[in-house]
Amino acid sequence: MKFTKILLFALAFGFIHHFSAQEKAETVIAKAQKKAKAENKNVMVFFHASWCSWCRLMDKKMNLPETKNLFENNYVFASLDVLERGEKEKLENPNGEKMMGEYGGKDAGLPFFVFLDGTGNVLDTSLNDKKENLGCPSTPEEITAFIAKLKKTSRLNDAQLKVIQGVFAAK
Repeated sequence: MKFTKILLFALAFGFIHHFSAQEKAETVIAKAQKKAKAENKNVMVFFHASWCSWCRLMDKKMNLPETKNLFENNYVFASLDVLERGEKEKLENPNGEKMMGEYGGKDAGLPFFVFLDGTGNVLDTSLNDKKENLGCPSTPEEITAFIAKLKKTSRLNDAQLKVIQGVFAAK
Protein backbone atom coordinates (compact mmCIF):
# COMPACT_ATOMS: atom_id res chain seq x y z
CA MET A 1 0.00 0.00 0.00
CA LYS A 2 2.79 2.40 0.92
CA PHE A 3 4.58 1.61 -2.36
CA THR A 4 1.39 2.37 -4.32
CA LYS A 5 1.02 5.77 -2.64
CA ILE A 6 4.65 6.63 -3.36
CA LEU A 7 4.27 5.53 -6.97
CA LEU A 8 1.09 7.57 -7.42
CA PHE A 9 2.74 10.63 -5.86
CA ALA A 10 5.79 10.26 -8.11
CA LEU A 11 3.61 9.92 -11.20
CA ALA A 12 1.46 12.89 -10.24
CA PHE A 13 4.51 15.04 -9.49
CA GLY A 14 6.09 14.08 -12.80
CA PHE A 15 2.86 14.83 -14.66
CA ILE A 16 2.47 18.23 -13.00
CA HIS A 17 6.13 19.09 -13.51
CA HIS A 18 5.98 18.03 -17.15
CA PHE A 19 3.01 20.27 -17.93
CA SER A 20 4.08 23.23 -15.83
CA ALA A 21 7.54 23.51 -17.42
CA GLN A 22 8.08 26.23 -20.00
CA GLU A 23 8.42 25.30 -23.64
CA LYS A 24 11.90 25.07 -25.06
CA ALA A 25 13.01 28.20 -26.89
CA GLU A 26 13.45 26.24 -30.11
CA THR A 27 9.84 25.06 -29.94
CA VAL A 28 8.48 28.56 -29.35
CA ILE A 29 10.46 29.93 -32.29
CA ALA A 30 9.59 27.00 -34.58
CA LYS A 31 5.86 27.48 -33.91
CA ALA A 32 6.17 31.21 -34.61
CA GLN A 33 8.08 30.55 -37.85
CA LYS A 34 5.46 28.09 -39.04
CA LYS A 35 2.67 30.57 -38.33
CA ALA A 36 4.63 33.46 -39.88
CA LYS A 37 5.27 31.48 -43.05
CA ALA A 38 1.58 30.59 -43.34
CA GLU A 39 0.52 34.21 -42.75
CA ASN A 40 3.26 35.78 -44.89
CA LYS A 41 4.70 37.67 -41.91
CA ASN A 42 8.03 37.85 -40.15
CA VAL A 43 8.78 36.75 -36.59
CA MET A 44 9.77 39.07 -33.78
CA VAL A 45 11.52 37.07 -31.07
CA PHE A 46 11.27 39.03 -27.84
CA PHE A 47 13.69 38.09 -25.02
CA HIS A 48 12.53 39.44 -21.64
CA ALA A 49 12.38 38.80 -17.89
CA SER A 50 9.73 39.40 -15.24
CA TRP A 51 11.97 41.81 -13.30
CA CYS A 52 12.82 43.94 -16.36
CA SER A 53 10.98 47.28 -16.25
CA TRP A 54 12.20 48.18 -19.78
CA CYS A 55 10.69 44.91 -21.04
CA ARG A 56 7.34 45.76 -19.47
CA LEU A 57 7.46 49.27 -20.94
CA MET A 58 8.19 47.94 -24.43
CA ASP A 59 5.41 45.37 -24.12
CA LYS A 60 3.02 48.12 -22.97
CA LYS A 61 3.91 50.43 -25.87
CA MET A 62 3.58 47.63 -28.42
CA ASN A 63 0.15 46.68 -27.06
CA LEU A 64 -1.49 50.11 -26.91
CA PRO A 65 -4.69 50.45 -28.97
CA GLU A 66 -2.88 52.60 -31.57
CA THR A 67 0.05 50.17 -32.02
CA LYS A 68 -1.16 46.65 -31.24
CA ASN A 69 -2.71 45.93 -34.64
CA LEU A 70 0.23 47.49 -36.46
CA PHE A 71 2.60 45.02 -34.83
CA GLU A 72 0.24 42.04 -34.99
CA ASN A 73 -0.51 42.61 -38.69
CA ASN A 74 3.20 42.46 -39.50
CA TYR A 75 4.77 40.05 -37.04
CA VAL A 76 4.21 36.79 -35.27
CA PHE A 77 5.67 37.07 -31.77
CA ALA A 78 7.87 34.52 -30.06
CA SER A 79 8.22 35.60 -26.45
CA LEU A 80 11.07 34.01 -24.48
CA ASP A 81 11.68 34.41 -20.78
CA VAL A 82 15.40 34.55 -19.91
CA LEU A 83 17.78 35.74 -17.19
CA GLU A 84 15.34 35.23 -14.33
CA ARG A 85 16.51 35.21 -10.72
CA GLY A 86 15.81 33.00 -7.72
CA GLU A 87 12.43 31.31 -7.64
CA LYS A 88 11.48 33.00 -10.94
CA GLU A 89 14.05 30.88 -12.82
CA LYS A 90 11.27 28.35 -13.39
CA LEU A 91 9.67 30.92 -15.74
CA GLU A 92 12.60 30.69 -18.15
CA ASN A 93 12.25 28.96 -21.48
CA PRO A 94 14.91 26.23 -21.62
CA ASN A 95 17.71 27.18 -24.03
CA GLY A 96 16.38 30.75 -24.23
CA GLU A 97 19.57 32.33 -22.96
CA LYS A 98 21.63 30.13 -25.28
CA MET A 99 19.54 31.21 -28.27
CA MET A 100 19.80 34.85 -27.24
CA GLY A 101 23.57 34.41 -27.37
CA GLU A 102 23.40 32.75 -30.78
CA TYR A 103 21.54 35.79 -32.10
CA GLY A 104 24.25 38.13 -30.76
CA GLY A 105 22.55 39.15 -27.52
CA LYS A 106 24.72 37.31 -24.99
CA ASP A 107 25.78 40.50 -23.18
CA ALA A 108 23.19 42.84 -24.70
CA GLY A 109 20.81 43.18 -21.78
CA LEU A 110 17.02 43.18 -21.95
CA PRO A 111 14.79 43.53 -23.75
CA PHE A 112 16.55 42.02 -26.71
CA PHE A 113 14.72 41.24 -29.92
CA VAL A 114 15.41 39.51 -33.22
CA PHE A 115 13.51 39.69 -36.48
CA LEU A 116 13.35 36.42 -38.46
CA ASP A 117 11.66 35.48 -41.68
CA GLY A 118 9.36 32.47 -41.80
CA THR A 119 12.26 30.13 -42.50
CA GLY A 120 14.43 31.35 -39.63
CA ASN A 121 16.79 33.68 -41.45
CA VAL A 122 17.85 36.61 -39.25
CA LEU A 123 16.66 39.86 -40.81
CA ASP A 124 17.86 42.14 -38.01
CA THR A 125 18.32 42.38 -34.24
CA SER A 126 17.93 45.06 -31.62
CA LEU A 127 21.63 45.87 -31.87
CA ASN A 128 22.47 49.22 -33.46
CA ASP A 129 25.39 49.94 -35.80
CA LYS A 130 27.72 50.17 -32.79
CA LYS A 131 26.51 46.73 -31.58
CA GLU A 132 24.68 48.34 -28.64
CA ASN A 133 21.26 47.02 -27.69
CA LEU A 134 18.36 49.40 -28.33
CA GLY A 135 16.36 47.65 -25.61
CA CYS A 136 13.13 49.57 -25.29
CA PRO A 137 13.90 52.54 -27.54
CA SER A 138 13.58 55.80 -25.63
CA THR A 139 16.11 58.31 -26.98
CA PRO A 140 15.57 59.96 -30.37
CA GLU A 141 18.53 57.99 -31.80
CA GLU A 142 17.22 54.66 -30.46
CA ILE A 143 13.71 55.35 -31.75
CA THR A 144 15.05 56.28 -35.20
CA ALA A 145 17.07 53.04 -35.31
CA PHE A 146 14.03 51.02 -34.15
CA ILE A 147 11.79 52.55 -36.82
CA ALA A 148 14.42 51.73 -39.46
CA LYS A 149 14.43 48.11 -38.28
CA LEU A 150 10.63 47.96 -38.46
CA LYS A 151 10.68 49.46 -41.95
CA LYS A 152 13.26 46.87 -43.04
CA THR A 153 11.39 43.87 -41.58
CA SER A 154 7.71 44.66 -42.16
CA ARG A 155 5.14 46.09 -44.55
CA LEU A 156 4.44 49.05 -42.26
CA ASN A 157 3.95 52.23 -44.27
CA ASP A 158 5.34 55.66 -43.36
CA ALA A 159 2.12 56.80 -41.65
CA GLN A 160 2.03 53.64 -39.50
CA LEU A 161 5.72 53.97 -38.64
CA LYS A 162 5.07 57.58 -37.59
CA VAL A 163 2.37 56.37 -35.17
CA ILE A 164 4.82 53.89 -33.61
CA GLN A 165 7.52 56.53 -33.48
CA GLY A 166 5.16 58.89 -31.64
CA VAL A 167 4.23 56.24 -29.09
CA PHE A 168 7.85 55.39 -28.32
CA ALA A 169 8.79 59.09 -28.15
CA ALA A 170 5.99 59.88 -25.65
CA LYS A 171 7.14 59.97 -22.05
